[in-house]
Amino acid sequence: MEIFRAFRRKEKTVKEEELMKEWKSSSIRIGSPTNIMAALTAFIPVIWLCSSHNCWPPLQTVLTAWGMVAASFGAFYFVEPISYYAALGMTGTYLSFLSGNIGNMRVPCAALALDTTGSKPGTLQAELVSTMAICGSIITNLIATSSAVLIGSAVLSVLPAIVVDGLTKYASSAIFGATFGNFAIKYPKLAVFALLIPVLLKRFTSFPPAFVIAFSVFGTLLIARIFYKNKWISS
Repeated sequence: MEIFRAFRRKEKTVKEEELMKEWKSSSIRIGSPTNIMAALTAFIPVIWLCSSHNCWPPLQTVLTAWGMVAASFGAFYFVEPISYYAALGMTGTYLSFLSGNIGNMRVPCAALALDTTGSKPGTLQAELVSTMAICGSIITNLIATSSAVLIGSAVLSVLPAIVVDGLTKYASSAIFGATFGNFAIKYPKLAVFALLIPVLLKRFTSFPPAFVIAFSVFGTLLIARIFYKNKWISS
């Protein structure tokens, strides 16, 4: 009986690996060209404006402007895809970078869905759960955004000033804090370092925010790897 159960577990694992491989292959085949197309079409308004008014900027100006942006936000090129992948998965990453609002909308929704369903990151179940959660958040976001455009100003005009001030200043912080708290309960040892590293960097260095985030993310990942290798935490 034990041999039969072991065979069934192995068969299930092999089947899941095959499905996962097919899932990722389909995600790459659809997600990569879609995101590249979105990135290229984002230049259409600028190209149209420059063509219509014959106001093409010099290449040096373009590169200088890009260099200034990269100096401030270049770290996010590497930090966000790596740090968000555990919650978003491959398909969720494509969807999130295409739709936006990643940190304050897609990651919390995916993380909460994974936690509610008990899905382990890196599995096919986690991919399906996070993808469904992100799709739901995108649809909800579209409805909420459209509603906000139509009636948002009217609603804000009748709210007390303290409520409006809180919504504009602390909404994102509250979302990130709730997400951090959700993971801190599960990994309290790592939560200490995840909070301590950025606080120390912000307090005792003059690094730009992008570099503080990069060091915090990769530093916490390194500590998590050390803890896991020494079996101080479990996955």
